[in-house]
Amino acid sequence: MTIIITINNHTINNLELSPALTVIEPLMQNKSIGSYEQQLQFEINYEQEVGDPRELSEIPELRLWFVRLDARYPWLPFLLDWKAGELARYTAMLVPHQFMSKEGIQYNPEALEIFLMHKIFILSDWLKQQSIPNKFRLKSFAQILGYELDDAFFELIKKGDG
Repeated sequence: MTIIITINNHTINNLELSPALTVIEPLMQNKSIGSYEQQLQFEINYEQEVGDPRELSEIPELRLWFVRLDARYPWLPFLLDWKAGELARYTAMLVPHQFMSKEGIQYNPEALEIFLMHKIFILSDWLKQQSIPNKFRLKSFAQILGYELDDAFFELIKKGDG
């Protein structure tokens, strides 16, 4: 089941999260939020001026909307439909990058690493609170962004939790 959040110029320019809230809040009330893993997609209806060559992730207003959403739901990557490219698009909204005609999106490496580690820590804690096994999921998340996480890293996190 695909879950869609539709946003447009009005919601973006007014930093209005209501389209996301009306979708995500009921999912949070459900005791089995894990059943919605990787099912969320965004439909972005952002009208650009004619001749505006920017990709959506290069539009500051749109990026700011996603920054606000991420502040509200920092564990949201768990719900994103990774296969449909939603994780890559979400990451592009939050991490500085450039578009290369042949290579595609090129994230700032240091910013991507900070983003990844931040999300790993958030998701690790959140998944544990939800009683959802996390090691495989977190490794997959890192792999999609081009990183390999060693098992020793997860032992370090576990040890750090006391």
